[in-house]
Amino acid sequence: MADVAKLAGVSHQTVSRVLNDHPNVRSETRTRVLEAIDRLGYRRNMVARALVTRHSRTLGVVSFDTTLYGPASTVYGIEQAARAAGYFVSIVSLKSIDKPGVRDAINYLTEQGVDGIVVVAPQRTAVRALDDVRLDRPVVAVEGGQARGLSVVAVDQVAGARMATEHLLELGHETVWHVSGPLDWLEAEGRVQGWRQALLDAGRAVPEPLTGDWSPRSGYEAGKSLAGMKDVTAVFVANDQMALGVLRAFTEAGVRVPEQVSLVGFDDIPESEFFSPPLTTVRQDFDAVGRSSIAVLLRQIDSEERAEHEHVVVPPRFVRRASAMAPR
Repeated sequence: MADVAKLAGVSHQTVSRVLNDHPNVRSETRTRVLEAIDRLGYRRNMVARALVTRHSRTLGVVSFDTTLYGPASTVYGIEQAARAAGYFVSIVSLKSIDKPGVRDAINYLTEQGVDGIVVVAPQRTAVRALDDVRLDRPVVAVEGGQARGLSVVAVDQVAGARMATEHLLELGHETVWHVSGPLDWLEAEGRVQGWRQALLDAGRAVPEPLTGDWSPRSGYEAGKSLAGMKDVTAVFVANDQMALGVLRAFTEAGVRVPEQVSLVGFDDIPESEFFSPPLTTVRQDFDAVGRSSIAVLLRQIDSEERAEHEHVVVPPRFVRRASAMAPR
């Protein structure tokens, strides 16, 4: 920094003000300092800066099973929001969700000096693990249900499932069958709840749901079962990848979508509009989840006193395409 100050003909303090975007620096002086920084290839020592400011400008993220579209998109949204706020991100992805794994991940990030941590907690086991882990810095849970003592940011899964089910009922279907995700996932639980409540509110029969594991293969197996049932005219599937499997099973069985059975998915993965037929689905705004979780975390970091816990709900959006129609 002293070399930069000498080359630019300014004081050490002026260089510091430029690096920290202080407003009380003349534009020509700022330009001269930045040119000196570029010429000398100067890089700030973030470790030294963290010792002075007591902030590393780094946030930790703990995630589970980022091979799935939802968790992967959530982590991406969080990372983009953190970078936009001027923070780097350190990510720990766990293969299994248990108390030791969560504890080790949080301890690792704490030792790295992160200012706060976002935990993507889509399963009940993750929420229970968080309940038992000592947290000595701000933590926000994403899709964490009613995580005890933590701020939570989540998409309204119940509302999304109601949108899907009510749309099929409004088209004229007597009832709606459901292929759920694994029920230890909070998202799957919320979608089952919204589907069931929409049917009960409409005074319709509630069929026994079929359960998948989010994969197209599990949707395919569920679709084979549904294809053999003559009274099935509408199906709400808990994610688009399982819906793809259901479509394949229906095609092999000679069941036409949407002429014989209407189909609605959840997530709006990029491939959904290219299914045959294009899939009606529910879109989750992962960018909004990322922005909200980082905003909540930064408010906690900036709070001099212990911040109150927040619960932020991100609304989903219904996307109509060609896979659902009125029953014939």
